[in-house]
Amino acid sequence: MKKITLGAGTGYWGTPIDFPTELVQRADLDYLGIELLAELTMSILQRMKMRNPKMGYIPDLLEFMKIVLPFCVKKGTKIITNGGGTNPMQAAKEVSKIIKALGLPPMKIGVIEGDDMMDKIDDVLRRDINLANMDTGETDIQVIRDRLVSAHAYIGADLVAKALKEGADIVIGGRLSDNALYVGPIMYEFGLNYDKPEDIDKIGAAITIGHIIECGEWVTGGSSNFWENVKEPWNIGMPIAEFYENGEAIITKTPESGGLLTVETIKEHLVYETHDPRNYIMPDGIADLTTLKLEEVGKNRIKVSNMTGKKRPEKLKMQIGYHDGYIAELMMLIPWPKAISKAKRYEEIVRERFKKFNIEPKELRFDMIGVNALHGEVSPIPVDESTINEIGFRVTAKLSSKKEAYLVRRFVIGGALCTGPVGTAFNAPNKEREIIALWPALIPREEVKTTLTIMEVK
Repeated sequence: MKKITLGAGTGYWGTPIDFPTELVQRADLDYLGIELLAELTMSILQRMKMRNPKMGYIPDLLEFMKIVLPFCVKKGTKIITNGGGTNPMQAAKEVSKIIKALGLPPMKIGVIEGDDMMDKIDDVLRRDINLANMDTGETDIQVIRDRLVSAHAYIGADLVAKALKEGADIVIGGRLSDNALYVGPIMYEFGLNYDKPEDIDKIGAAITIGHIIECGEWVTGGSSNFWENVKEPWNIGMPIAEFYENGEAIITKTPESGGLLTVETIKEHLVYETHDPRNYIMPDGIADLTTLKLEEVGKNRIKVSNMTGKKRPEKLKMQIGYHDGYIAELMMLIPWPKAISKAKRYEEIVRERFKKFNIEPKELRFDMIGVNALHGEVSPIPVDESTINEIGFRVTAKLSSKKEAYLVRRFVIGGALCTGPVGTAFNAPNKEREIIALWPALIPREEVKTTLTIMEVK
């Protein structure tokens, strides 16, 4: 029975370089996924591109390519990545330079573009296409129109599969959905078609497997409830999927690595970022995560079977980023004795200094790290402070303008540092920084016109 082997080399921007390096060194992969995007990342990258038209891709992508390309060429492993961010073509040009510098043989790079919808927003709105905020229900996007920073649609695997069919060794896209990096190779290798009813469950299986491995080490013992049982997390292995033509798969990990891969760690990740397990909606289809079966068939080998799906949705998610003010922030360390009482005194000082300068922040937070920073108001505040050696105290204010944020950093928060209780340690207040907020919306699929360019590197 035919099978292909897919490895997840990364799961986020910031993945340590040794994770994908050890994966490609020790495993024989048909495909390596390099997933580098998150919800907010596209807005950050768009800002980078606005400052420099030759930027906008994930900088880490080039570091990964320098290391993994020689191993991938030797083993015949093809690379699929969404690290092109807001500038896939420039990313491809930079990767082509690396190919030449390393003296590698001729290669083809497939470049997928068209997910950037920023220039099309006004036309969409003129035609009364509803871009309601999926989180808040707000319908009038005009209230933030003049503050838009980016707009990118989540796109699927159709052009990934096409690029592979046209001989691409590397495929670089923008806001490809995370699991499209793995759905594309599966669709290409097994000839799956969105329009064939008999292929729908296998595409659902491809989405499911992509979901399981897309976040890298998060399914092999990273960020796990079973952290106490994870062997050598400092040498954690990355997930590998062996996908078979019957629509079943085996999940394993980097050979000779640490970590933990069990039925339980896979279950953990199946519910990660999943709102409705029966309808896990992706650009390529809708996976039903409740029908599958998990079975341990060997050490670090979990079989996934009975995966099902539904046809592609008519609309795609579009993540719209917009400017939403500025943050002024201060972090300090408050020591024993009476650490909590000292923190409350600092809060009083900051609030009174806001009054003194007639500044009303849009939002204001006071977090006692070690007491209530994670659970907020539901955290019980200890009555007996004698056992608390120290706490971190964080003040964060959201302001409308950069000038206001500067005043808060310089005079309000900064002024609290030297007028509070004795013994507190602190660094200089962080520089005020811009807030990019998100407006998620749905857009008809036909409004997103994606393109594929094959770049030949000789």
